[in-house]
Amino acid sequence: MTAVAVSPKPAPLLLRLPDEASLRQMFHRRYGPMHRLGWGPRLRLTAGYYTPDDVYEALVAGLVVEGVSWLDVGCGRELFPNNLGLAEVLSKRCAQLTGVDPDPTLDENPWVHEKVHTGIDRYDGEGRFDLVTMRMVAEHIDDPLACTHSIARALRPGGLAVVFTVAACSPMPLLTRLAPMGLRHVVKSFLWGTQPKDTFPTRFRMNSRTALERQFAAAGLREEAFVRVDDCRTFARFQSLHKLELFGMRVCRAMGLPYPEHCLLGCYRKP
Repeated sequence: MTAVAVSPKPAPLLLRLPDEASLRQMFHRRYGPMHRLGWGPRLRLTAGYYTPDDVYEALVAGLVVEGVSWLDVGCGRELFPNNLGLAEVLSKRCAQLTGVDPDPTLDENPWVHEKVHTGIDRYDGEGRFDLVTMRMVAEHIDDPLACTHSIARALRPGGLAVVFTVAACSPMPLLTRLAPMGLRHVVKSFLWGTQPKDTFPTRFRMNSRTALERQFAAAGLREEAFVRVDDCRTFARFQSLHKLELFGMRVCRAMGLPYPEHCLLGCYRKP
């Protein structure tokens, strides 16, 4: 009787939330060494503040280990718009990186190995992925349950979904709901230098912890970690206003109050 080799079952991804050391490492990867820091990163480092992007990137960098199969939802032209070096490193490190996005900007993405031009709700990942990420996409989803069920189908048992999004109750998203699309283009260009093609209609149907936990639970995934991350980037292009933001954050922390503007970072495990 001939013995048949059986491939070992992949171990579930080990989830560790970023600590100070990993955040500091990601900070310098993104902004450079101390002597090359611009005024903005230097201000934030002095204040002991890491942006939501810093936290998300440090988390994903710890999850994308050798051999991981990774699906990124709604990536458009960039995995990490302000950290191209990390995108290159992780693209080379993982075994498979698939980007799913109906927008034509996906064709400009140099990092993904496979490009699928469709929405996540119409994509069947056939249980091929260890990791699914959604960076600033959840606020645009029309049908949350279709989205979470598709993510569940794409994940292997033990696989992890990571959702990074704005909080619906924060001031800027609240104002966004009231503004017409043309005004959003103007405001985003002024505050953050974005292009009109990078602004999309918002729905805010997955933008609270309660909503995310309920929608992923309906697809059979359980919340494994959740972080509320202060977002002091509204006026990050303007030095005096950015100082005021960081001062306000420190006052809120000293008083034990949440900073009003914040992002959500949730991790959901498939049994």
